[in-house]
Amino acid sequence: MITLLGVGAAAALGAVARYVLDQYVQYRKPGAFPRGTWLINITGSFVLGLFVGLLARHGLPEQVLTIVGAGFCGAYTTFSTFSYELVRLCEQGRVGKSLLYGASSLAVGLPAAAAGFAAGTF
Repeated sequence: MITLLGVGAAAALGAVARYVLDQYVQYRKPGAFPRGTWLINITGSFVLGLFVGLLARHGLPEQVLTIVGAGFCGAYTTFSTFSYELVRLCEQGRVGKSLLYGASSLAVGLPAAAAGFAAGTF
């Protein structure tokens, strides 16, 4: 029951953090490229990698990984918004931006998760 409550609380924090960061980034750098979602997904990949590394190397309790991973990161990052924004860019005829968004999300997100894992196992 404690883990369930922790996941719920962490999800609430993750959702609020996502909304605030996205609004801030879009306010500071408006444009067609979804910079807010991109930054959120990259930082979320790093955070999840970090906690997986902490679990692997330092014996972090698995409940903490569940709370952070499923709760915070699950609500903070967003595959559905990422997918929607890819399609929206294509529908607007911005195929180049769509390809850049998709490719850079993977090209930066995977190393961010690996960097987080490495930091957690240090």
